[in-house]
Amino acid sequence: MADNNQPGSGTGVATRNRTLIEEPRQYKVLFHNDDFTTMDFVTEVLQTVFGKSVEEAVSLMMKVHREGHAVVGIYSYDVAMTKASLATAMARQEGFPLHITCEPE
Repeated sequence: MADNNQPGSGTGVATRNRTLIEEPRQYKVLFHNDDFTTMDFVTEVLQTVFGKSVEEAVSLMMKVHREGHAVVGIYSYDVAMTKASLATAMARQEGFPLHITCEPE
């Protein structure tokens, strides 16, 4: 009888398990235009919550104003929802109806 544990005997099968790791889905945070939230407030929120420079914040604010909405950042789900919630809370505290949504990229 043959020894099945010897190299080259042809009975051993090497297997390799591959684990596919997917990158977490990214979410876009969008600001939507309204007739009540001031441009200065939107610019302030973009700087304080989203870490935008003055120039970037003004540019995004103008895009929201002209086009009706703008993507202000792309983040993982938890970060996107946290930033959107914080910005919404700031707006409500100041009496503004700023509308912010998050959607998959």
